[in-house]
Amino acid sequence: MIDNLPPIKVFAGTKSQYMAKEICRELGCELGKMNIQYFADGEFEVSFEESIRGCEVYLVQSTFPNSDNLMELLLMIDAAKRASAASIIAVMPYFGWARQDRKDKPRVSIAAKLVANLLTTAGVDRVIAMDLHADQIQGFFDIPVDHLYASSVFIPYIQSLNLKDLVIASPDVGGAKRANSYAKYLNVPLVLCHKQRAKANVVATMTVIGDVKDKDVILVDDMVDTAGTITKAADLMMQSGARSVRALCSHAIMSDPASERVDNSALVEIMFTNSIPFTKSCHKVTILSVARLFADTIRRVHTHESISSQYLIK
Repeated sequence: MIDNLPPIKVFAGTKSQYMAKEICRELGCELGKMNIQYFADGEFEVSFEESIRGCEVYLVQSTFPNSDNLMELLLMIDAAKRASAASIIAVMPYFGWARQDRKDKPRVSIAAKLVANLLTTAGVDRVIAMDLHADQIQGFFDIPVDHLYASSVFIPYIQSLNLKDLVIASPDVGGAKRANSYAKYLNVPLVLCHKQRAKANVVATMTVIGDVKDKDVILVDDMVDTAGTITKAADLMMQSGARSVRALCSHAIMSDPASERVDNSALVEIMFTNSIPFTKSCHKVTILSVARLFADTIRRVHTHESISSQYLIK
């Protein structure tokens, strides 16, 4: 333990209060008092209702749609900087805008880089995020980024299912690295799906690469938006002879009609973390909490300890 550490203060944006309260329970501290005042035209003002001078301030906020969540976080960072916080750490269980991480066609923005620039300009000193859509997003920042992995929550849950002939699958080639990490750790085969999109959120064709006959398949992905890809992959696995199909995905975006698609698909179960609040009705969804993972990371960052021991797989 290091002597003379600044005190920890944890605050949360409007839509991430549930996560911050869980994190505070794990840390054994109170959630900080903060007020967000709204004006008639939708503009809002952030103010801290307690002193944070000289404190290590952790701001918990996922930046899922709508963009008010990102703007809230930026204003929280700016207010903390102007209130003389010793350091400001953005705790972002879900880092939004991450799918726009490169120029895949002419004249498009790279939104993930823009968000990184906005956070840095606002005054953040460190970012703690989980299962970024692309690892290279860490390089968009010129400040430390602690990239956590939900595998430390998912792996024990998978093992508790005691599936007889487990196969790990990726619903697209882009997620092969992530799925392969699970397959190697669990010492089971890896299967890939090759998909071609007609346009964003619309899958035209999909093909299974590998053997799933009489296997219990778990599809691994980082997020589910409209659930078109994951449900099409699950149905294709069953058509190819799989015994059962489940899915695990870190972030439950679940835009309509995702819940309906999941309920009507061949999926037995779909597992998410609580990085995004899931408020829809879907009978096949299981939510696993990552609050302890973030609380442990905050504790280690505060005491300048290594966080790599938390990783089961990367």
